[in-house]
Amino acid sequence: MRRVVRIKRALISVSDKSGLDDLVKVLNDFKVEMISTGGTAKQIAQLGIPVKSVSDITQFPEMLDGRVKTLHPKIHGGLLALRDNPEHLKQVEEFNIEFIDMVVVNLYPFEKTVSDPSVEFEQAIENIDIGGPSMLRSAAKNSRSVAVICNPERYKDIIKELKENNGALSLQTRTNLAAEVFKRTYEYDRAIAEYLQDRIKPQDSGNQFAEKPDLRFEKVQDLRYGENPHQKAAFYRQNNARLDNIANARQLHGKELSFNNIIDLNAALNIVKDFQVPTASIVKHTNPCGAASADKLSLAYKNALDCDPMSAFGSIVGFNRKVEVDTAQEILSADFVECIIGPGFSSEALSILKQKKNLRIMQVADFMSLDQDKLQELDYKRVSGGLLVQQNNIKILDHDNLKVVTTIKPTQEQMKALLFSWTIVKHVKSNAIVLGRETKTVGIGAGQMSRVDSVIIALRKAGSRSHGAVLASDAFFPKADSIEQAAKAGICAIIQPGGSIRDQEVINAAEKAQIAMVLTGMRHFCH
Repeated sequence: MRRVVRIKRALISVSDKSGLDDLVKVLNDFKVEMISTGGTAKQIAQLGIPVKSVSDITQFPEMLDGRVKTLHPKIHGGLLALRDNPEHLKQVEEFNIEFIDMVVVNLYPFEKTVSDPSVEFEQAIENIDIGGPSMLRSAAKNSRSVAVICNPERYKDIIKELKENNGALSLQTRTNLAAEVFKRTYEYDRAIAEYLQDRIKPQDSGNQFAEKPDLRFEKVQDLRYGENPHQKAAFYRQNNARLDNIANARQLHGKELSFNNIIDLNAALNIVKDFQVPTASIVKHTNPCGAASADKLSLAYKNALDCDPMSAFGSIVGFNRKVEVDTAQEILSADFVECIIGPGFSSEALSILKQKKNLRIMQVADFMSLDQDKLQELDYKRVSGGLLVQQNNIKILDHDNLKVVTTIKPTQEQMKALLFSWTIVKHVKSNAIVLGRETKTVGIGAGQMSRVDSVIIALRKAGSRSHGAVLASDAFFPKADSIEQAAKAGICAIIQPGGSIRDQEVINAAEKAQIAMVLTGMRHFCH
């Protein structure tokens, strides 16, 4: 196997022409003969560098609107021939095939084309590259003799090595480049397959869960550590992730994000996405310790903070509106905030917030103006040796199906508070209890092994504010003990799924305490 290959002949045909001029100038300095097609050949010629067209080599014109250009034995024979195989050498000489030592090809922008939801099917099909992947694969298969470059970001390193080795490239470099090619063609074919499959989904009433899920991620950054300092970690973005997700957020200020910051920012953002009115969420360890909606964002934040200011120390804050000066001033006066995420920040608000040197400020796309259809998104949870996949918890509560099961009915104001609290409780780890007044939380009990303990914690957090508040439970009450605790604290209305074999006992307890009770018929477990 040839350890070093001197580049004498190169085939260059690129869709993305960034950085190309620098590479071809260096190849020309080493007297490399260049073969090219179409616009790439024209760009090389404009540099005053000699270039042959593929048609000159194959003695065939480009045909079928450019669909057939490089699919020819004079091209693929020159790439695939083994230079130390006597039979290959005999055939190469017989058919007057010349070796090609380098291929520089990147593919038609299929992924970019189909990312436009308005793209026509015919346009998408014409952006499926055939000759490009074929050349890349041929060259990569014969990396013992051929160097192949599919990524313009590699040009700089290739130029450096060519200069250091008098126009030659090492076996290690050629092998690394070949591996990158097969990864790229795999990703390219996968994108095409997914696009075609997505087009037939509306007619396919089958299971939406793939037999062999094919998840694609790209690294965003290495992290300082994971959940704990002894754990190494990195952050990856799923390909084609929504623009309004944490994976596509842009950091405007502050220290580098930590593993735990990212998880909590995701939680804070998901809460406020559920509301159309100005809303703020305050999160600690993935649980909200306060959330509120109001006419003004600054008031929503203030009300959210009032829920549990002690737990809000070192919190992550999410907003669903652009942050203006009044909200920034409220944040600045808070005890200690780790991170903020929202769809925008005015320049004045940003100046105020930047007074806190280490405050991480994250901006996402304005999700209020985007299509909020999340029905195609799936939720993935990793377990040792496996993966759990489910639909996102996005089902909208049908108010017409709410069932009031007590003689006393909730007032209009109480029902508004119940529905607000019910929306928040789905973001709290189970067992989950949320106490609310109007459109703000006043007490939250999260993640306890028994539901009554979550009730007790939420009531303790609320203190005297529990009197006249409403209570939302993410799942049914297995016993009446939670209702008894709520009655002692002055809770006036409860919303819960129902479905326990002791439902009647629970309803009777609410009736006795003069607490209105509403059943949703759906639960909000969050593990």
